[in-house]
Amino acid sequence: MEAVQPPEFIKLLANDLRWGLLKALTISDFQVNELVAQLQQPMNLVSYHLKKMREDALVTTRRSEADGRDVYYSLDLNRLRQMYLEAGMALHPALGLNLPTTDVSRLQHQHILFVCTHNSARSQMAEGLLRHLSQGSLDVLSAGSRPTAVHPDAIRTMADFGIDISHQQSRSLSDVEGQPFDYVITVCDKAREVCPTFPGGGTAIHWGFPDPVVIQDSGERMAVFERTAYQLKSRIAYFLSTLPSV
Repeated sequence: MEAVQPPEFIKLLANDLRWGLLKALTISDFQVNELVAQLQQPMNLVSYHLKKMREDALVTTRRSEADGRDVYYSLDLNRLRQMYLEAGMALHPALGLNLPTTDVSRLQHQHILFVCTHNSARSQMAEGLLRHLSQGSLDVLSAGSRPTAVHPDAIRTMADFGIDISHQQSRSLSDVEGQPFDYVITVCDKAREVCPTFPGGGTAIHWGFPDPVVIQDSGERMAVFERTAYQLKSRIAYFLSTLPSV
């Protein structure tokens, strides 16, 4: 039989440090120093392997919207899954089949809090999406460190997804003090860095997205709102698959 080389993706995974980086980034966005602390490896080695994954477009970077100096690393879960399935198909076509979706009717009841600075767009869309995708089986709230009001473009974007968030209201973090949360998910770099601790405890996760509200051009702003909604939907779908079931 003719020798066949394994896909490059398999070679990418066949490294303990890269595997550890992927495992960490499937859950949350992190700065490089946080990944160094988690994996207990030298900075130059972690940076090298992050660079390799950036070259394969598995990992992207963005500067923190809080001060513009810190850099966050984020994993493209959809691309990771696509490459994983393609590697499986290289062995056998059946290994490239889509995985089953989460049976949300069997999810254990969990309390989830989304946080961003103004609780006007990203966290509001995340709240509506998770409530919709979980079919109401989870208790979902959102709040902000400096709340304002739900942005009209967030309402319009979610309406295009068949989700009505016009009834949702912005609330302050102080409004949810004393409530227990299983997960607190920040979707804004400023919220994560300015308020490193959040009410209700629970597992802290960070999914950072640029703020679409600050874009002046209305057409471009709506495009970013839509892109953010699709990215949130993807993140939430993977998140649901990790929650415990009864």
